[in-house]
Amino acid sequence: MARTPQNVARPAAGRGIKACILGFEGVDLTGEERAFFTEHQPLGFILFRRNIDTPQQVRALVAQLKACVHHEPLILIDQEGGRVRRLRPPHWPDYPAAARFHEVAKDAVEERDLVRLGARLMAADLFDLGINVDCAPVLDVPQPGAHDIIGDRAYGTRAQTVATMGRAACEGLLAGGVLPIIKHIPGHGRAGADSHASLPVVDTPYEDLLRIDFYPFQVNADMPIAMTAHVLYKAIDKKNPATTSQACIGVIRDVIGFDGLLVCDDLSMNALSGAIARRARASLKAGCDVLLHCNGAMAQMDEVVKVAPRLRGEPLRRAKAALTRLLRTPEPIDARTARARFEAALGRGKAADIRPDPTEGHATTVVV
Repeated sequence: MARTPQNVARPAAGRGIKACILGFEGVDLTGEERAFFTEHQPLGFILFRRNIDTPQQVRALVAQLKACVHHEPLILIDQEGGRVRRLRPPHWPDYPAAARFHEVAKDAVEERDLVRLGARLMAADLFDLGINVDCAPVLDVPQPGAHDIIGDRAYGTRAQTVATMGRAACEGLLAGGVLPIIKHIPGHGRAGADSHASLPVVDTPYEDLLRIDFYPFQVNADMPIAMTAHVLYKAIDKKNPATTSQACIGVIRDVIGFDGLLVCDDLSMNALSGAIARRARASLKAGCDVLLHCNGAMAQMDEVVKVAPRLRGEPLRRAKAALTRLLRTPEPIDARTARARFEAALGRGKAADIRPDPTEGHATTVVV
């Protein structure tokens, strides 16, 4: 089913690689996009539903993206399950929201097994397409009164449950030859607003953040990649959201203990202010290793690549370390039997509530 990925020992790191991950407009690269990516050599690319039609088309598109760069690129997708899933029926199996596992599992042991199994099956889908990074799992812990932008995307409302199930998801993805991105570090669960639309401000005491919000990320601090939260935590920085806060990224590195590749959430989201170039500079100055820009707007991408440095130093080391976590030969799985068991478990209880994807079509109203 799955094909062997390109050799991870290729010169994926360093020579001329820009510290950015970029989106693009359609199901095929335009000549302008192809030339732009070839010139600037981004570290990777991200796919959205606008880029996806059929399996054959996605494989061809991934091949086009890889042909643009001289290194092994990170090919990202948001495939959480539930509301946030770019690959959907009829061409790909459906997957539940994270909260669904607790509803159907007989106990915590089975819940963890089902989470890992679902992630392993999802990794098989991605590996078959040449996609090597999944922007999952969500390690946020939703709190009473928070906006439902996280909601059922989380594995529960207890930090310990989120930590355990999040780790199971990471294990399943890694076993299938796909890198997980833990998000949204240091925690989006208290946000009272959708950061795609506006800046959430959290005034929770630091001790509570440490005990609840940071905990799942501490448990999973050994994962290869994390994505920042566009959330302002007054207890840490009264002015800047985590993505652009040196103090918050200090917490991520020194308190949470995450030493992997740190990618900012989408620069085009309205939680951030100012022109794209200003956002990019602030993210890098704060300590993000890699810039993420998703909407595919060429004028904005041009601003991003002008700001993005070539990978070197610690960001280069972290990018190399992430790539070494990619298995060349995924863990074996009898996909048919495994999927039957998975779907039988999910069939228990009430039907899943699939609502509109809140993360598709990020805001583009940005001054360039």
